[in-house]
Amino acid sequence: MKRRLADDDIQRFLATREVVVLSTVQPDGSPLAMPVWFWHDRDALTMISEAATQKVRNLRRDPRVCVVAESGSREDARAVIMGGRAEFVSDPAAQRTLVRALLGKYHPHLGRRWAGEAMPADRVMFRLVPAWVRTWGM
Repeated sequence: MKRRLADDDIQRFLATREVVVLSTVQPDGSPLAMPVWFWHDRDALTMISEAATQKVRNLRRDPRVCVVAESGSREDARAVIMGGRAEFVSDPAAQRTLVRALLGKYHPHLGRRWAGEAMPADRVMFRLVPAWVRTWGM
Protein backbone atom coordinates (compact mmCIF):
# COMPACT_ATOMS: atom_id res chain seq x y z
CA MET A 1 0.00 0.00 0.00
CA LYS A 2 1.36 3.42 -0.97
CA ARG A 3 1.64 5.59 2.16
CA ARG A 4 1.25 9.34 2.43
CA LEU A 5 2.02 11.82 5.18
CA ALA A 6 -1.68 12.77 5.16
CA ASP A 7 -2.77 9.24 6.16
CA ASP A 8 -4.73 9.45 9.40
CA ASP A 9 -2.71 6.79 11.24
CA ILE A 10 0.55 8.56 10.32
CA GLN A 11 -0.84 11.93 11.45
CA ARG A 12 -1.96 10.42 14.79
CA PHE A 13 1.42 8.75 15.31
CA LEU A 14 3.43 11.89 14.53
CA ALA A 15 1.23 13.86 16.95
CA THR A 16 2.61 11.67 19.77
CA ARG A 17 6.29 12.24 18.89
CA GLU A 18 8.48 14.95 20.41
CA VAL A 19 11.43 14.52 18.04
CA VAL A 20 12.28 12.96 14.70
CA VAL A 21 15.71 11.96 13.45
CA LEU A 22 16.78 13.99 10.42
CA SER A 23 19.49 12.50 8.21
CA THR A 24 21.42 14.75 5.83
CA VAL A 25 24.26 14.02 3.40
CA GLN A 26 27.77 15.00 4.52
CA PRO A 27 30.31 16.36 1.99
CA ASP A 28 32.00 12.94 1.84
CA GLY A 29 28.65 11.24 1.12
CA SER A 30 28.19 9.77 4.59
CA PRO A 31 24.97 10.37 6.53
CA LEU A 32 24.59 12.73 9.48
CA ALA A 33 21.60 11.83 11.68
CA MET A 34 20.42 14.35 14.27
CA PRO A 35 17.34 14.55 16.50
CA VAL A 36 15.22 17.63 15.82
CA TRP A 37 11.99 19.17 17.03
CA PHE A 38 9.36 19.37 14.31
CA TRP A 39 5.87 20.41 13.33
CA HIS A 40 3.83 18.30 10.96
CA ASP A 41 0.71 18.87 8.93
CA ARG A 42 -0.87 16.76 6.22
CA ASP A 43 1.60 18.04 3.60
CA ALA A 44 4.99 18.51 5.24
CA LEU A 45 7.31 18.31 8.23
CA THR A 46 8.77 21.65 9.30
CA MET A 47 11.97 21.95 11.31
CA ILE A 48 14.06 24.84 12.66
CA SER A 49 17.77 24.83 13.36
CA GLU A 50 20.62 27.17 14.07
CA ALA A 51 21.96 28.33 10.71
CA ALA A 52 25.57 27.51 11.58
CA THR A 53 25.02 23.78 12.23
CA GLN A 54 26.48 21.02 10.10
CA LYS A 55 23.01 19.74 9.19
CA VAL A 56 22.08 23.15 7.74
CA ARG A 57 25.36 23.38 5.83
CA ASN A 58 24.61 19.91 4.48
CA LEU A 59 21.09 20.96 3.43
CA ARG A 60 22.37 24.05 1.63
CA ARG A 61 24.78 21.89 -0.39
CA ASP A 62 22.55 18.82 -0.86
CA PRO A 63 18.87 19.00 0.13
CA ARG A 64 18.27 15.23 0.12
CA VAL A 65 17.03 14.01 3.51
CA CYS A 66 15.53 11.08 5.30
CA VAL A 67 13.44 11.52 8.45
CA VAL A 68 12.51 8.80 10.94
CA ALA A 69 9.92 8.98 13.71
CA GLU A 70 9.81 5.89 15.87
CA SER A 71 7.90 4.71 18.91
CA GLY A 72 10.87 3.92 21.15
CA SER A 73 8.94 0.96 22.52
CA ARG A 74 9.58 -2.77 22.32
CA GLU A 75 5.96 -3.54 23.10
CA ASP A 76 4.59 -1.24 20.40
CA ALA A 77 7.41 -0.90 17.86
CA ARG A 78 6.30 1.44 15.08
CA ALA A 79 7.98 3.92 12.78
CA VAL A 80 7.33 6.38 9.98
CA ILE A 81 10.19 6.87 7.53
CA MET A 82 10.07 9.53 4.83
CA GLY A 83 12.42 11.12 2.38
CA GLY A 84 12.82 13.70 -0.29
CA ARG A 85 14.33 17.18 -0.57
CA ALA A 86 14.22 19.79 2.16
CA GLU A 87 13.26 23.32 1.14
CA PHE A 88 14.11 26.42 3.15
CA VAL A 89 11.11 28.52 4.18
CA SER A 90 11.86 32.19 3.65
CA ASP A 91 8.36 33.68 3.31
CA PRO A 92 7.79 35.76 6.49
CA ALA A 93 4.06 35.02 6.67
CA ALA A 94 4.61 31.27 6.36
CA GLN A 95 7.41 31.45 8.94
CA ARG A 96 5.17 33.29 11.44
CA THR A 97 2.42 30.69 11.07
CA LEU A 98 4.82 27.79 11.50
CA VAL A 99 6.64 29.45 14.41
CA ARG A 100 3.31 29.81 16.25
CA ALA A 101 2.62 26.11 15.67
CA LEU A 102 6.07 25.09 16.93
CA LEU A 103 5.81 27.37 19.98
CA GLY A 104 2.46 25.79 20.81
CA LYS A 105 3.75 22.25 20.45
CA TYR A 106 6.86 22.85 22.55
CA HIS A 107 5.35 25.28 25.07
CA PRO A 108 6.97 26.57 27.23
CA HIS A 109 10.41 25.13 26.37
CA LEU A 110 10.92 26.65 22.93
CA GLY A 111 9.80 30.11 24.03
CA ARG A 112 12.25 29.96 26.94
CA ARG A 113 15.08 28.90 24.63
CA TRP A 114 14.31 31.73 22.27
CA ALA A 115 13.63 34.22 25.10
CA GLY A 116 10.38 35.16 23.39
CA GLU A 117 7.98 34.18 20.66
CA ALA A 118 9.98 35.17 17.60
CA MET A 119 12.34 32.87 15.75
CA PRO A 120 15.87 34.13 16.52
CA ALA A 121 17.81 35.66 13.63
CA ASP A 122 20.42 32.88 13.78
CA ARG A 123 17.81 30.20 12.96
CA VAL A 124 16.57 28.86 9.64
CA MET A 125 13.36 27.02 8.87
CA PHE A 126 13.07 24.18 6.42
CA ARG A 127 10.36 21.78 5.32
CA LEU A 128 10.18 18.31 3.90
CA VAL A 129 7.30 17.59 1.56
CA PRO A 130 7.94 13.85 1.38
CA ALA A 131 8.61 12.28 -2.01
CA TRP A 132 7.99 8.92 -0.33
CA VAL A 133 6.64 7.62 2.98
CA ARG A 134 7.03 4.15 4.47
CA THR A 135 5.85 2.71 7.75
CA TRP A 136 7.00 -0.10 9.96
CA GLY A 137 4.71 -1.90 12.41
CA MET A 138 1.70 0.20 11.40
